[in-house]
Order: sequence, then structure tokens, then C-alpha cells
Amino acid sequence: MATPPPQYGAGPPSPYAPQQGPYQVPPQAGPYQVPPQQAGPYGPAYPQAPAPYGPAYPPPQGMYGCRLCGAYPAAHATVRGHQGFLVIMRFLSMPGPFCRDCGLSTYRRMSSDTLWQGWWGPLSFFITPVTLLTNLGPRATFRALPPQTGGFRPALDPGKPLWRRPAAVLFLVPALLLFLSIPTLIVIGLLVGEDEPPTLTVGQCVRNAGSWQQQDLRVVDCGAAGARFRVTKELGVGDSCAPLDRLADTKYSADGWTQSCLTPLGKD
Repeated sequence: MATPPPQYGAGPPSPYAPQQGPYQVPPQAGPYQVPPQQAGPYGPAYPQAPAPYGPAYPPPQGMYGCRLCGAYPAAHATVRGHQGFLVIMRFLSMPGPFCRDCGLSTYRRMSSDTLWQGWWGPLSFFITPVTLLTNLGPRATFRALPPQTGGFRPALDPGKPLWRRPAAVLFLVPALLLFLSIPTLIVIGLLVGEDEPPTLTVGQCVRNAGSWQQQDLRVVDCGAAGARFRVTKELGVGDSCAPLDRLADTKYSADGWTQSCLTPLGKD
């Protein structure tokens, strides 16, 4: 007698048969086994890899994200630059918000460019230092920020400080020399000074090396060829000189306010 075939469904349970429960995931062998608690209603919920630069979450309420990398905290500040081209010039600006590193990087780059691009014009020569001084405010704001966090990309590298960059050093050295030359010239002028005008006395002979509006009287020997006038009188209150006489400036008197009469020697 032939043995009837087994009925459908009979026999040991298949390992591939559906399991009980709508969201259960059968255990799997190997290194890629997914824990049951991570399974979702539409299949296994594989874990996502973490973001390489921190969680890309929006900044907390009341905080701003950096416009360049999205990190926070960030500050609203505008970095400015200037370019001078003889008869034309350009005013540059980069508004925030910036995180600490992106802000310092922007400040150092634009200020360094301004140091070697901003002087080449009549007005730009005066606008450039004003622009550099204006950037000190945003720089202080960025330096006061704590280290940034989050963001959708890495923050910019601030790089070397401004005074250590070649473009800055190239133009800071002549600027420093120019700045120091002004007080140096003043000190030299005070030390050297002008020649003290001679004090005229009656009987001396003089010649005028300047004009009569800007007198430059030099005392000479009365017998010399260059002698032109003789000091004949110091004017007092109510006194006057002869009609053809000249008046010496008060700077040639001993008291600084008395004039003297200069009588021509007849050699003009």
C-alpha cells in the first residue's frame, strides 16, 4: 500500500517562515545582525552614520548659525575691505553671522588684502587706515565667542595672525617707518632750529639777504663790498627815521619790540 504524500504545511517548521508579531525581525547571523529593537514597521531600521562634523541640528532658539559653516554660536558683524586703483576704488564688505573661527579667518584675509591693495589712490590712502581700524570691532567680537559646535561643514582655518602674514609685514614696515619719521623730523628740527637773528646795535653795518617783507639781515664789515646799510638809530616813543631809511624788524632788537633805522650807505 502506497504511503500518501505529506500534507501542505506538515513537517518541521521552516526557518524562513514568517515569525509571530507584525514588526519582529528574524535573528540573522554575521556581523550585520540588526537588533530587534531597531526594526521599524517597514523593515529593519539600520542605524545612520554620525555626521563627520557634529550633529547638523539647527542652533538653539535665540542663537545664530554661521553663514559659512552653520556652526553656533555666531555673531552678527561685518568685516570690511578696500581696494584702490589710482582713479577708482572699491569698498568691500562681508556681513555675518560668523562663528569664531570663520570670523577670524574672514577678518585676517580681508584685512591682509587691504594692507597691500588699499593704498593705491589719492583718497584710498586715507580710507585704508580707517577701514583697518573699523575691522578691530568685529575682530574683538569674534575673539569673545566660545568654540563653535555643530554645523554642516568644518569651520574655516583662521590661519596666521595678521601681523605674521607676508602681505602685512611688507606694508607695515614702511608704514611704521613713516610713522616714526614724523616725530623724528620734529625732534631734529627742534635740535637744529633756525639761526638766531643777530641783535643790531647803532654803528653796525648790515646787508639784507631776503626781501623787506621777509628780512634776513646779516651783520658785515662796514668796509666790505656787501655792506648796504648802517644802523643809525633805535626808535623810541615818538621817534622816526630819515626819509630814505629802512626799518629793521623788531626781531633784531635786544628786547624783541624795538625797531632800528637803517641808513643806506650809498652803494645800491
